[in-house]
Amino acid sequence: QAMGELNAIVGRLESNTMDLEESLAAYERGVVLLRSLQVRLSDAQQRVDVLMGELAGEMDDQARDTSLS
Repeated sequence: QAMGELNAIVGRLESNTMDLEESLAAYERGVVLLRSLQVRLSDAQQRVDVLMGELAGEMDDQARDTSLS
């Protein structure tokens, strides 16, 4: 939803149909949305990194277990 709104704002800014005040307000809203999306993306990346680390640990454990038997 935020990405869709940001795309719409970019489209409106690129159309050059808004006056200066509207453009500034749209730009400010776009910056807020972009920051929010960057935080969400960073959080998601951290979660993926944790999950990948856990998966790698499980794979190492399985390899160790099979080599012991």
